[in-house]
Amino acid sequence: MNNSRGLELAVGIFVALGFVALLFLSIKVSNLAEYQEGESYTLVANFRNIGGLRARAPVTVAGVRVGRIAAIDFDMATYSARVKLAIDSDYDKFPLDTSASIRTSGLIGEQYVELEPGGDPDYLADGGEIELTQSALVMERIIGQFLYGKASGEK
Repeated sequence: MNNSRGLELAVGIFVALGFVALLFLSIKVSNLAEYQEGESYTLVANFRNIGGLRARAPVTVAGVRVGRIAAIDFDMATYSARVKLAIDSDYDKFPLDTSASIRTSGLIGEQYVELEPGGDPDYLADGGEIELTQSALVMERIIGQFLYGKASGEK
């Protein structure tokens, strides 16, 4: 009887640790652990296709996280996705000719925005717009073009 109680206690602890591990993983996957509300300013970029980009996705420069996606809206005037980037105020010197592109972490990882600074001596200010953008690569479109090229006999 005493041996059975110890086994039940061990199984209970194991299950509780499993729930803690699932909670940790869900927080890690949803990027809540790295979310810090601090001083930031907003930059705007328009993309023709954002793929699976989501709000709160990272914004990076040279692999270093410098901000997050604050919001994604549809611009009826240009029929494009208007992405608002919340950039940490520590990184306030991006040249006017900075470009933005949507990248993917690995083959099936999350999408994020990569900024590539230019060489202009003037800097983007709060509310500034990034003119040079590169949309997300849509894998289905690339595969379709490849298959269509093979079917029509192109080499």
